[in-house]
Amino acid sequence: MTLIDTHAHLDDKRLWKSLDEVINRAEKKGVSRIINVGINLKSSQRSIDISKKYENVFATVGVHPHDADEVPTDYIGSLKELTEKNKNQIVALGEMGLDFFKNYSPKEDQKRVFRAQLELAQEMGLPIVIHDRAASKATLEILKDFRNDLFGVFHCFSGDTEIARKVLDMGFYISFTGNISFEKASKLRKVVEFVPLDRMMVETDCPYMAPVPFRGKRNEPAYVRLVAETVAEIKGTDLEQVVNETGENATNLFKI
Repeated sequence: MTLIDTHAHLDDKRLWKSLDEVINRAEKKGVSRIINVGINLKSSQRSIDISKKYENVFATVGVHPHDADEVPTDYIGSLKELTEKNKNQIVALGEMGLDFFKNYSPKEDQKRVFRAQLELAQEMGLPIVIHDRAASKATLEILKDFRNDLFGVFHCFSGDTEIARKVLDMGFYISFTGNISFEKASKLRKVVEFVPLDRMMVETDCPYMAPVPFRGKRNEPAYVRLVAETVAEIKGTDLEQVVNETGENATNLFKI
């Protein structure tokens, strides 16, 4: 089986100090590959460093919407340079997007930084990892401006089935995290029912979003198996099918 955690933050201080143990536990649970996601320039560099140390870890580089108001002047040039110098490690750009729930950065700054990274993705022909929280309308409107030149995944999906339909119609994958196992996640579980396995991925978003029975505790890649098990339960299928199809999707998108 090809179990892949498509979105992790191993460079977070809650994980990186014990990375050998974290990676070992993931391997014991059958996790064959991990995509470690950058959220700013420093995080992106750490992501690259981790991927160089561990053969089964790959990196992305990008600027999270929370960091949009603190980017240096030539952040796009820096992201491009990181990507060109580390082609064997970097498999996507992101995480990028919009977050109107927290609004840690002004909306206009978020949109500007999102667009700039989309232009870079166009230029470099890389997939994108999209963060969309309480901002689906604006996110989709911006993506439409780029026509069909972009491809990637909406990570930690939090929208409803109608938003999911629009995302799928635009050719993107949808990824689910441990929050689909939460008691009050009935709306999200309906989205899991709706999204076909051949357009789906699974992730942890660790150290956040730990699935039941670890909710509230530090999350880690080993728990992505629990996310896949929850998908299998919701869809009424077996774990092997979920793991193989979501793994194949990730393999094809990220070329790993």
